[in-house]
Amino acid sequence: MRQWLLADTPKSAFQAWAGRAYLGLLAFLKNRLAVLGLLVIAALVVIAMFAPVIAPYDPVEPNIANRLQPLSSTHYFGTDEMGRDIFSRVIWGARLTLYVICLVGVIAAPVGILVGTVAGYLGGIIDTVLMRITDIFLAFPKLILALAFVAALGPGIENAIIAISITSWPPYARIARAETLTIRNADFIKAIRLQGASAFRIIIGHIMPLCLPSLIIRVTLDMAGIILTAAGLGFLGMGAQPPTPEWGAMTAGGRTYIIDHWWVITMPGAAIFIVSLAFNLLGDGLRDVLDPRSDR
Repeated sequence: MRQWLLADTPKSAFQAWAGRAYLGLLAFLKNRLAVLGLLVIAALVVIAMFAPVIAPYDPVEPNIANRLQPLSSTHYFGTDEMGRDIFSRVIWGARLTLYVICLVGVIAAPVGILVGTVAGYLGGIIDTVLMRITDIFLAFPKLILALAFVAALGPGIENAIIAISITSWPPYARIARAETLTIRNADFIKAIRLQGASAFRIIIGHIMPLCLPSLIIRVTLDMAGIILTAAGLGFLGMGAQPPTPEWGAMTAGGRTYIIDHWWVITMPGAAIFIVSLAFNLLGDGLRDVLDPRSDR
């Protein structure tokens, strides 16, 4: 199998693709920090899928008689100001975090790559208009702009996802446009155009796939920023609303007890830190593998 994957003269397109994928996997596995990040993200997915099984207590049911209990064998992360088990709330918060990440990625990335490839390929007034709109969004800090949209739409996790998506697509558009400008006059694109292919077919079928590696790298690296933005909105009371077990809202509830009952804010804060770091490590590893300009 290894000889088939590493053959100098592949006999089919599938064999060539499999060989490139195998070499990429080997390069990725050499980066131990990237593998660690992947394992943490895989654990996040498993925890989110099996949260009802893993969490020992109801994440939203208060128990005032049990409030602000320290770490113990009964409550691994202690309890919060309402007597709720923090470990259970962190576990359920993983599901909400993954929900936000997936929806923002599904919404923002396609919009960004579509705007960028259309602007880069068509050029002219279309490029100017689309890029000036992109510049307007990039001129504002992401969290401030997200806060403005959430303030207009109203607090809530769904509106927070929409706001984060609206503020996340401009960097993807910039990357896609830059990639498109480098390949739109390539010989194979000219050949496709001479065969009568429409601009839509060229953009969708030939340019967008070539932009995907750079876009995947950027999306993975941006996941940490998305998590922090969602947590920031939750911390400010503009994201998920109590008693929803969202990590940012949990840290907001624990800031009053940061001195005497440190675990209330530390545990959800540590979850945000670990998952954000894992996505950054994974993004660095994918950049080494997918970026054709990197040295391997």
